[in-house]
Amino acid sequence: MHAFEFIRRERCSLCDMAQAICDELGAAPSHTRYVDDDDALETRYGWHVPVLLRADGEELRWPFDALKVRRFLGPEAAV
Repeated sequence: MHAFEFIRRERCSLCDMAQAICDELGAAPSHTRYVDDDDALETRYGWHVPVLLRADGEELRWPFDALKVRRFLGPEAAV
């Protein structure tokens, strides 16, 4: 499974849904970053969150489901 960061906002229902998908798959991010606390992330993503960001730079932006997350994280991702 690819390592990934979870980019989100505080008090964001879409971000909470994305977190639930990751939890369901047993896919824990290596790091969670909040757009609210980071000017560079705010500039890059604005309200276009949640985002899963792999170490190789590939992004998966909302909307996504469990199948898309599994494909994004690789064949070893939990089912």
